[in-house]
Formats: sequence, C-alpha cells, structure tokens
Amino acid sequence: MSYSPSELMIVSAARALAGSRVVFVGVGLPNIACNLARRSHSPQMELVYESGVFGAQPARLPLSIGDPTLVSGATAVGSMADLFMFYLQGGLVDVALLGGAQIDRYGNLNSTVIGDYAQPKVRLPGSGGACEIAINARRIFMIMRLSKRAFVDKLDFLTSPGYLEGGDARRRLGHPGEGPALVITDRALFDFDNPDHEMTLVELAPGESVDGIREAVGWPLRVSEQLREMEPPSPEELAIIREQLDPQGLYR
Repeated sequence: MSYSPSELMIVSAARALAGSRVVFVGVGLPNIACNLARRSHSPQMELVYESGVFGAQPARLPLSIGDPTLVSGATAVGSMADLFMFYLQGGLVDVALLGGAQIDRYGNLNSTVIGDYAQPKVRLPGSGGACEIAINARRIFMIMRLSKRAFVDKLDFLTSPGYLEGGDARRRLGHPGEGPALVITDRALFDFDNPDHEMTLVELAPGESVDGIREAVGWPLRVSEQLREMEPPSPEELAIIREQLDPQGLYR
C-alpha cells in the first residue's frame, strides 16, 4: 500500500512505544502515534495528558489537551498540579513524546521564539509543561518533520533540555530522567546511543540517502555503522490511522 511520510512517522513512533506502560502525550502527531500503539500492540498503555487526565481513551482526535473527549472513559481526572507532582515528578512516566520548532544535536528543544528573544521573528507557544516533562520523564521521544530550519546547529532559545552540551552535562545537573532516546521524523530515525549523547542517524526512510539527510541537518551528522531502512507501515496500521484516528486527514 502507498503511504505518506507523515504516516510513516506516526507508525514508527507507535512501534517505538512497544513495552511502554505510562506515556505522556500531547495533541497532534504524538496523540495519533500513542493511540495507534494502544489500539494495536499495547492495549494496556496508559495515556497521560497535561490537563490532568490519566488513562485517557479518547473516542476521537482531541482538539487540545482540554478537549472533553479525553475525560470519557479515563482512569482518573485530577488537577494539572497533581498530575505533574505525583505522576511526572514522581517518576511514574515511562515515555513522553515532545516536539518543537527547533532541535539541536544533543536533543535540546526550542518552542519559545525564532530569532532574538527580545525582538523575535516568531513568538511560539512556549514551554507549557515541556521543560518539566523533558527533565522528569524516564525517556523522551521527539517526533517532528525533518528540515534544516528545524534541525539547527544552535537553538534560538533553549526551552526543554535534552543532553545540554552533551556527555554527562545532564547527569551533572541532577536531572532525574534519562533524556532523549529517539528522534522520529518523516525521513529518518535518530538515536543518542553514544558517550557524547549526540544525535546519530540509525534508520532511513525508503528512497532516502545519507547525503540527503545530511543536507537537511545543520551540523556534521553522525551516521551509525549499522544503518537500517525504516519498515513501511502495514495495511492494518494504515487502516487504524485512516479510518479511526485521523479520518479527515488533518495530520496524516
């Protein structure tokens, strides 16, 4: 079956969540990926939303983290403060999915401004809970489209910490979470499995080349010696995305 780059990204993120029990998720692509995982290989997955919902089972694609569909059938609903203090800061979140306008080689994210902070070209939504999530969740998966505008050598603003300057910089600050594990894009997949904790190309989308990915990244890119091809979506996965999760095609 034919599929779009966004569908490949959604399916790759869903597969990466296999074995995860508690997942902190936002709306959009991360939400579709998590619900695909729950409806396919991980039916016991508990979805956590920033608004205070634990164990969400949204009947349709939520419009925001405050959408009432998140509450229906949820395991528990509390305050945002309780969710962050007892679940996130309590170390109970296995994986969180984050995105941003910019990411650097060490998995640091910018979702605050493009340009100078005092006089930005674009003012973005800001951190929300992303900074606390990046610090406290056990592992972080980033899901974002690959482009040189987004994968930059230097962030315009550091909103959410990854591995900071690399190496043991994150550990020295005492951040409880392990940090970024994967960056999932529409053209490639990256990990940080090296002593420098620097983003490394590990999988290519079908039809992509190493040189093409290097051109879309703003720094000299590391490439794994065991480079693989991303596995295409199955007909069953595509059917769930197209018929249940995003029938209007807003994200896929």
